[in-house]
Amino acid sequence: MDFWNNTLQSACYVLAPMVDQSELAWRLLSRRHGVQLCYTPMLHAQVFVRDANYRKENLYCEVCPEDRPLIVQFCANDPEVFVQAALLAQDYCDAIDLNLGCPQMIAKRGHYGSFLQDEWDLLEKMIQLAHQKLSVPVTCKIRVFPEIEKTVEYAKMLEKAGCQLLTVHGRTKEQKGPLTGIASWEHIKAVRNAVIIPVFANGNIQYLNDVERCMRETAVQGVMSAEGNLHNPALFEGRNPVVWEMAEEYLDLVRQFPCSLSFVRAHLFKLWHHTLQIHQELREELAKAKTLEGVIVVNQNLKLKCQQEACKFGEVATGDLPLPHWICQPYVRPLPKDPGKEESGVRGKRALEKEEDTNTEHLSKNKQKKKLRNPNKSFDPSIKPKYAKCEQCGNPKGNKCVFHLCRSCCKKKAFRELADCAGHGLFFKTKYEKSLHCKSVQNVEVPETDQTESKILQPLPEIKA
Repeated sequence: MDFWNNTLQSACYVLAPMVDQSELAWRLLSRRHGVQLCYTPMLHAQVFVRDANYRKENLYCEVCPEDRPLIVQFCANDPEVFVQAALLAQDYCDAIDLNLGCPQMIAKRGHYGSFLQDEWDLLEKMIQLAHQKLSVPVTCKIRVFPEIEKTVEYAKMLEKAGCQLLTVHGRTKEQKGPLTGIASWEHIKAVRNAVIIPVFANGNIQYLNDVERCMRETAVQGVMSAEGNLHNPALFEGRNPVVWEMAEEYLDLVRQFPCSLSFVRAHLFKLWHHTLQIHQELREELAKAKTLEGVIVVNQNLKLKCQQEACKFGEVATGDLPLPHWICQPYVRPLPKDPGKEESGVRGKRALEKEEDTNTEHLSKNKQKKKLRNPNKSFDPSIKPKYAKCEQCGNPKGNKCVFHLCRSCCKKKAFRELADCAGHGLFFKTKYEKSLHCKSVQNVEVPETDQTESKILQPLPEIKA
C-alpha cells in the first residue's frame, strides 16, 4: 500500500493503457479533467529494446513534469526481454506494467496479453525477475477467467511473484467486439478480497456515478476507464461538456506535443462519434484529412453545424441518445445476442426458411463471431461451393478465361502458343512476336472447335497516335 499511497498519490481515477490512444497529448487533456494516474499506450518490449526511434517516439520524446504519476505498459512473453525493456524505461515512469489483458488477434499471433493467462510458470518467472531487477514496482493488468475461483488463484499467484498492483478487467478474453457484453464486478470484488496489494477495477465505466458505485460495490482502490474516457475526457469530473470544447483543447495540446495524425483522427472520431452518424459528409472529410490543419478545419465545420442546431432546437436529445449528439456522452455497445433465444418481433424471412442456421453450437468460435456479424451467411459444411472445372486438370477455371482453363493451364497454353487471355491477364511480350507467330499460322486450317483461339491469334490492329 505504500507504493499506492506515496508514489501514486492514492490515485483513484485512472486512464487506461490504450494502443495509439493514450499518447502524451491525450494524457495531459485527461489529467486536466480529473484523471489522477495515467498509463502509456501498450509498448512492444522487443521493439522497445532494439529500436531507439521507437523509444524516442513513445517515451523519450518529451520530458513533461505534468505527466506524473505515470505507468509504462509493455507486452512481452520473454522474461529477459521484458526486464531489458523495463530497465530502459524505469527512469521515465513510476512503475512498469505487464499487459496480460489484450484480447485482440494481434496478441494471439504475437503470443502475449490475455493469451498468456494459462502459462502461470512463465508469468511467475517474468514478474519475479522484474521485481528483483527493477528500481520501480512491477504491476499487472489482467482479464478474468469464467470461474471466480480460478481468477482469484491467478491473482494470488501474481501477487506472490512480486506484482505490487493489479488492474482487473472484469471480462474474459473472449468478450470482445460483438461479444463484449457486461464486465463482472463480482470477479473484481473476489480478487480485491483475496489479495493485499491495491486493485483497480476496469469495465462498465461510462459516468461518474458508475465510478462511485463500482468503488462502493467492489472496495477497490481505483477505477480505470478506457472507452468512457475516449468519448468524454471529463468523465471523472462528472461533467458532460460540448464536444468542441474537448476537441479544441486536445488539438491545442497536439500542437504543443505533436503525435501521429492517425492518433488525432482516431480521437476526433470518438469525440464526434454521435454527430458523425448524422453528418456523414464531414465524416468523409475527417477520414481524408492529410494534415493537422485539415483536421482542425473539419472540427471547426462540425462545431458550426452543431451550434446552428443548438440555436434552432435547443437542448433536445435526438434518437436514442440521452443528450444532444454534440454533448460528450458514452457510446453504449449493443449486448451480444443469445442464439438460443428467439428475439421478440418479426423474424427475418431467411431465419424462417433456414431454422438450422440459428444453431451455432457446432461452429468454431471464429465462425460464431462471423455469424454474429453476418447472420444471413450459411456455414453449413454440407453445402459445397459450385464452380466450373478446368478442361485439362479439373481445378476451378477462370470465369473469364477464353480457353476455359485454370490459371496454371492457361499460362502454359498462352506461353506455348503466344496467345492472349485477357481473363487471366496474359498477353504477348511484344507485338513483333505476335505478328511473326500469326504469319506462321495463316496457311494452317483451324478446326471449328478452335475458333476462339483463331480469333485470338489474329494480328493486333495498328494504333495510330
